[in-house]
Amino acid sequence: MAKDLNKVMLTGHLGADPEMRFTPQGSAVTTFRVASNRSWKSGDGAQHDDTEWFRIVAWEKLAEICNEYLKKGTRVYIEGRLQTRSWDDKNTGEKRYMTEVIAQDMIILSPRGERQAMPENDGADAEEFGAPPRRAPVAAPAGGSAMRAPAPNGAARTAGSRAPSRNAPQPIDSEDDLPF
Repeated sequence: MAKDLNKVMLTGHLGADPEMRFTPQGSAVTTFRVASNRSWKSGDGAQHDDTEWFRIVAWEKLAEICNEYLKKGTRVYIEGRLQTRSWDDKNTGEKRYMTEVIAQDMIILSPRGERQAMPENDGADAEEFGAPPRRAPVAAPAGGSAMRAPAPNGAARTAGSRAPSRNAPQPIDSEDDLPF
């Protein structure tokens, strides 16, 4: 039997700060948008530029890392898979679809000193390019359920708090210890 392949590799700049939430089971999920630009010359020599927006979803430890280290304007490499999900629009009753990149790996490409720099296109016009609304529903992984902001025990979580893990994290003593 032949194996199929669903793999996405892209680079671009974050259009806004990542947004982290937690499932009722305590799994961290971070969403953010990445703008990937391309330029080309047409046959008549005219320069053309195009921006494609991607919605990225990271789960568990990768979600925590993305939330902690990524900011608007950061240039990143994302590797993952495409996933399309659907839901019924509450207002119109129409079936809606959204295709997302489920991140499996992330590499920060911006130098440390430039991580706060903004890209030329800051993401303010994401809706113009067909990017999904920022607060669109996010699907839980297989067997999961819808997300909510509070922690499973009812306590409010802050952006810096972490979901419970089986392995205790090791402290990072300096920026040289960072895996990227």
